[in-house]
Amino acid sequence: MLPDALEILPFAKPVNAVVVPPGSKSYTNRVLPLAALATGQSVLEGALFSDDTKYMAQALRQLGVQVLEDEAQHRFNVFGTGGDLQASSQPLFIGNSGTSARFLAPLVALGSSQYVIDGIQAMRLRPLQPLIEALNQLGGQVSSATGCPPIRVDARGIRGGSVTIRGDLSSQYLSGLLMSAPYFERGLELIVDGELVSKPYLEVTGQAMQAFGVEMQNFNFERFVVRPSRYQPTTYHVEPDASAASYLFAAAAITGGRVTVPGLGTNSLQGDLGFVRVLEQMGCIVRMTATETEVIGTATLRGLEVDMSQISDTAQTLAAVAVFADRPTRVTGIGFIRKKETDRVAAVVTELQRLGINAVEEEDGFIIYPGTIKPARVETYDDHRMAMSFALIGLKQAGVTILDPKCTSKTFPNYWDVLESMRG
Repeated sequence: MLPDALEILPFAKPVNAVVVPPGSKSYTNRVLPLAALATGQSVLEGALFSDDTKYMAQALRQLGVQVLEDEAQHRFNVFGTGGDLQASSQPLFIGNSGTSARFLAPLVALGSSQYVIDGIQAMRLRPLQPLIEALNQLGGQVSSATGCPPIRVDARGIRGGSVTIRGDLSSQYLSGLLMSAPYFERGLELIVDGELVSKPYLEVTGQAMQAFGVEMQNFNFERFVVRPSRYQPTTYHVEPDASAASYLFAAAAITGGRVTVPGLGTNSLQGDLGFVRVLEQMGCIVRMTATETEVIGTATLRGLEVDMSQISDTAQTLAAVAVFADRPTRVTGIGFIRKKETDRVAAVVTELQRLGINAVEEEDGFIIYPGTIKPARVETYDDHRMAMSFALIGLKQAGVTILDPKCTSKTFPNYWDVLESMRG
């Protein structure tokens, strides 16, 4: 049982570890609904068992999909219904899982009943309006009083066709539409308005769809086409989570040690694996094979300026590393993460300042000036990435206490055990 506050004890020596992170949340929360839409049994191996994926699995059960869990073996068995979704007398409760909300809304619109998707208070502040508008233009009947959950879906199937959606807010809106698009009467042509953030996640979506037998055509991330089709059941192996791995690689950078992660290499489409290339620019040594990545920290970390719009989930991780660089670090292109679990730009700056670090908030990012840490209790804002990132600072400097460490259960339930195992 984790306490309400967890003091991080510095590592006595540089880390030297081989660590396998949990399965990818991005893949797990995509292949669960894809398997549900297929007809027959799919087996999802190596899956992530966390708050977000358990909310997704439970919502699918409410829709009449049999989802069997074997957490010890990291396996889901899903018996898909071919898109035949039953009514649910209770709201689909998805906690603070943005992927669940954005992937389930198009899915339940395929049904023939009324559905409500809702979450905790923090989820009720996370915007869904662009997705709602797109679904309604495609023939759905979706409404929300605030543009955030709770949302109501009066499902009568989706006509489909062509729709335009902004690309600068969240790639999850696009992924949700594309994943359900094979079951739209006319399929889907999705046109991106403006620059698209988090492009690698659309590649992850396409790869997952292809594994279940449906092609998503990607025209230079400006237009996507999915034709009417049906998913086929399959056995799918979920690779480790690259976002989770960023904390492990950062530990190597901060302590001047070595971390190797099997199962993640050049074969992976997960964009957040690109975080190691940022560490490389800061002076770390990076070695990659098709199926493995190793990061070796060096004596000096160089500050840099970097656009993280395509790997935004690792921006907080970089903030922890930047504290120990030899010059300031400026992160740009991440203004849209203000609408994540919390305002992640403001939260990073506030908590670094609490630790005595000079940090400056900008409209689309932040600047971090290296300095000396002073002891402090770090607020985490019910944001798993705040807790995991700021804990890394405590691996090097004493006095860092993480409040509400339990919030890491959202995506990395055994994070604190893994971190402790790396102590050596």
